[in-house]
Amino acid sequence: MKYLIVGLGNIGEEYKNTRHNIGFRILDALAGASNLVFNINKRYGAIAEYKFKGRTFILLKPATYMNLSGNAVRYWLQKEKIPLEHLLVIVDDLALPLGAIRVRGKGGDAGHNGLKHINEILGTNVYTRVRFGIGSEFNQGQQIDYVLGEWDEEEEKLMPERIDKVVQIIKSFGTIGLARTMNQFNNK
Repeated sequence: MKYLIVGLGNIGEEYKNTRHNIGFRILDALAGASNLVFNINKRYGAIAEYKFKGRTFILLKPATYMNLSGNAVRYWLQKEKIPLEHLLVIVDDLALPLGAIRVRGKGGDAGHNGLKHINEILGTNVYTRVRFGIGSEFNQGQQIDYVLGEWDEEEEKLMPERIDKVVQIIKSFGTIGLARTMNQFNNK
């Protein structure tokens, strides 16, 4: 069985440690812990293949910039012949407190341009997403600076444990399914 795991983010060194790139960071952590290297010369993004308990996880970091992420998602779903129910998208979320993690099987875009484009391109919002709370500690009109800002020292202290939790969610999604994964992780 194959799964497409998409970590949303923006390409470029200037975005590497920003809040908006938490999806890339989580996939980098999973790949690094498994001694995997992303092939950056693939169409629409960087790809790594992770195998776990008889499942194949195609890890995708789109190279399309956030607001065009749907192009990469559609391409890799079709290329790898992965059903929509095996898609998981990891995204930052301003509406959740810092470090809060929510797994959902469908939902709106909540103003997130990456999810908005994926919804438009796929013609549905019924796919699994993991929302990673980045908080909303910014003044009115400063949202873009906040999401494209780097994690501060206190926030960084939370990252290893929170990132590890999302890695566990990815593995759980592929092995025990969405419903049991939501039951296991949304209440913690």
